[in-house]
Amino acid sequence: MKNKRIVWMLTAGLTFGMLTGCGGEEKKTYDQACADLAQGSYDYALQGYQSSITAGYKTAEAYRGAGIANIHLGNYQDAIDSLTNGLNDEKAGKALKKDMLAYRATAELKSGLNDAAMADCQTLAESYSMDAETYYLTGCVALAMDSYDEASSNFTEAYGEDATYDRAIQIYEAYLEKDMEADGTRYLEAALKTEAKNAEDYCNRGKVYYYMEDYSNAQKELTEAVNQKSTEGMLLLGMVYRAQGDTSNARSMYQQYVSADDSEPAKGYNGLALCDMDDGSYDSALENISKGLEDASTEEMQDLLFNEIVVYEKKLDFATALSKMQEYIKMFPDDENAAKELTFLQSRNGELSNDTASDTTENTDAEAASDAGDTTDTSDGSDESGEEEY
Repeated sequence: MKNKRIVWMLTAGLTFGMLTGCGGEEKKTYDQACADLAQGSYDYALQGYQSSITAGYKTAEAYRGAGIANIHLGNYQDAIDSLTNGLNDEKAGKALKKDMLAYRATAELKSGLNDAAMADCQTLAESYSMDAETYYLTGCVALAMDSYDEASSNFTEAYGEDATYDRAIQIYEAYLEKDMEADGTRYLEAALKTEAKNAEDYCNRGKVYYYMEDYSNAQKELTEAVNQKSTEGMLLLGMVYRAQGDTSNARSMYQQYVSADDSEPAKGYNGLALCDMDDGSYDSALENISKGLEDASTEEMQDLLFNEIVVYEKKLDFATALSKMQEYIKMFPDDENAAKELTFLQSRNGELSNDTASDTTENTDAEAASDAGDTTDTSDGSDESGEEEY
């Protein structure tokens, strides 16, 4: 699978934000910021944490929260500054400092400050006990620096500490980002050696097969997961059917997912919109995107809004697509492919006629995401899509 982003899952963290303090409006503001962060409402979370910092309430934790929110918003230097302030706060305990160091390294890596990121990783290794997350992070930094042996060593340690399906997929995606798929595939193969015991296991195995593009086995595992009442399995099975070009069955799975009590409907509506796009039903796609936006987290919103732009491209309404892309970039400045897409749309609105543009955009599509969202590079009119990212 192409152009998969590294998924940053530094999970050592949200519990810090949930610690309680001593009453009043300051506590309410801080607690609401923590809730907003957990729900993916990063703008609101950032505002709340900044208010807490100004009020002098739980400043170390608030700097940490502001740093995380800024990472998700693409404000990497602001994230680094906030986390540095948190690390310098005399009230920050050792566990909190470890957490903030890891997040600062993440922000530095996303900013291309690889030496600084590695320095923070080395501090983590020297001053704190390493765990799966910090080994994984160090591996990602080493990989970005083309230190392949060091990356491999840290990824091996990460998987040794946390031999789960999700960890295998994380490492696989990190290697895939560097066009080193074979190095990552061995982790997926290792994960598949675990025997499935319940619906969650079948779902995870199906997810791994999906990443390996072994859709036959993915369908088999996920069908069993769905038979065992796995809501997540419905979403993944929809993705597998769509990857096979079976939009009818994919649509059925997404509709079941949207109707399920414990689903995240925005993901299902995004899947339905992608099926509509595959089938050329662009107005229906816009309707499903609109429904998804009603109950979307920030990351889900990113996928939906990008796909909305692609729909307008396919409708040859390049003026609307350009306007929406300009707004999208303001909301998601860290989307590297969006700048290329903006150039593409500017050329279609200026230099090329719609007839010429239709030839170059015939195969444009966008990927769905889990978590933060991937985008499609259509700046040259080529098809980088057709896959969904869970």
